[in-house]
Amino acid sequence: MPLTPREYTGSDLAKDIVELKKELDKQTRQAEERLDQLKYLQADFDNFRKWNAKEKDVLTSLANEKLISDLLVILDDFERALPAIEQEKNREGMQMVYKKLVKVLSDYGLEPIECVGKKFDPGSHEALCKEPCEKETGTVLEDLGKGYRLKSRVIRPSKVKIAEQVKGEGGANHG
Repeated sequence: MPLTPREYTGSDLAKDIVELKKELDKQTRQAEERLDQLKYLQADFDNFRKWNAKEKDVLTSLANEKLISDLLVILDDFERALPAIEQEKNREGMQMVYKKLVKVLSDYGLEPIECVGKKFDPGSHEALCKEPCEKETGTVLEDLGKGYRLKSRVIRPSKVKIAEQVKGEGGANHG
């Protein structure tokens, strides 16, 4: 039973103050621990939210990549068919459809890999053959199959013919 203020002695009051200070310190430490836990939990949740958004972007990108890779076959067919169309009116219509398809794909981040005259890059090019010539070894001479990047990621490498520099007389290397 708690003592009334008149019944407190000096030593009882000092003991109660010490006990109350201990209890206050204990409760303060516990509150600080709970606050730290809450901060960690909030940071974990923020990290999860960022990871989840990034994962969603990756999945969307992969879905787009698959669709665009499938559409590249149609784009290739257009490129082969356009020169073969004899009537000018039909050719213009096909070119219009081709340009729209190219625009839609480029809006999604598709871009052709420019390679002729550049140094061979195994990450962007697939060497199909070599040709002896005067150009520096490894220079791309001809684009045999168009390659594409989707938002800086190679989804189909260019199929290329590369230069193989002709050595001096008597030591020609025809690989």
